[in-house]
Amino acid sequence: MAGASSAAVSGAGTPVAGPAGRDLFAEGLLEFLRPAVQQLDSHVHAVRESQVELREQIDNLATVASSFCLPELCRINEDQKVALDLDPYVKKLLNARRRVVLVNNILQNAQERLRRLNHSVAKETARRRAMLDSGVYPSGSPSK
Repeated sequence: MAGASSAAVSGAGTPVAGPAGRDLFAEGLLEFLRPAVQQLDSHVHAVRESQVELREQIDNLATVASSFCLPELCRINEDQKVALDLDPYVKKLLNARRRVVLVNNILQNAQERLRRLNHSVAKETARRRAMLDSGVYPSGSPSK
């Protein structure tokens, strides 16, 4: 006695019982999925062929590059080497730039102090000259 779970449906919609029904259902499912599986299989084969072709081209390019350097490969190689070799120098330049900026700030502060001192000296000199010209001497200041 076949249960409802083992019954398959025929093309007319009537249930087909037993192993023959399961075989019929499996064949129908296989025929339904066969085009998708075949398409997927052909795509997989195409990708594999493409990968083999790409590997051959890379091997050929590596062989050619090792025998003589193509201009593009030489340029790329030099660019990569320069970028790697310049890294410590860039760090040194940034460090030197930081130091120069620091020294520049110190010099600007010193220059500003000297400007203020010069202004004070000029002001004091002008005041003393005016006092000498007028003949009035302050009592607490030196005569020189």
